[in-house]
Amino acid sequence: MTRPRKRHLLSTRLWHWVNAFSVIVLFMSGLNISNAHRRLYWGEWGFAPEQAWAFIPKFPGWATIPGYYSLAIAREWHVLFAWVFSISLLLFLLVGVLNGHFRRDIVTRPRDWRPNAIWADVRAHLRLQFDHAGAKYNFLQKLAYGLVMFILLPLMIVTGMAMSPGMDAAWSFLSEMFGGRQSARSIHFIIAWTLFGFFVVHVILVLLNKPAKNVGEMITGGTADGTA
Repeated sequence: MTRPRKRHLLSTRLWHWVNAFSVIVLFMSGLNISNAHRRLYWGEWGFAPEQAWAFIPKFPGWATIPGYYSLAIAREWHVLFAWVFSISLLLFLLVGVLNGHFRRDIVTRPRDWRPNAIWADVRAHLRLQFDHAGAKYNFLQKLAYGLVMFILLPLMIVTGMAMSPGMDAAWSFLSEMFGGRQSARSIHFIIAWTLFGFFVVHVILVLLNKPAKNVGEMITGGTADGTA
């Protein structure tokens, strides 16, 4: 007897939870690091208030790792989980290419980009109907997951490397790609909050649509036809 195909492969489930935990630690330790200098600049350098393009509020202890201000400890948490985050993403992307996950579930087709098809997906989302006949994800889900996995998450790694003085000395082209280290820091900050927004919307949509089933499937794998 043929075993039913899993809706979520083991590699996807492992990466999902490792990535979620890593991003949470990185975000909270990043807020602690941000408290050390609460201004953003553009270009290679900046320090004075008149040079800043954005002023960042001070984040409270309950939102940071550790729960008190310590730049040194926050950096240790940030660097440690940056490695976990980067290596797990690299492995997930490699496995996703090899097992056909991206080609099968994430890549959009020309017919998905037709205005009437996109509008149909938008209306379905507004009605909290996320199932899509003949595919694991609908167009909006593919678009969101694709942007996060292939653009935002890799950009977090590259901009983080571009901010490092050591990396800047060895591979100065990284900071030059973004117009300077301060520009890389600004982009890193913007992407972090963009990912926070994605995380909030993702959790809300899960809570609004069969939360026990969706979380259970991301733990056990579920079945491709949704019967488990």
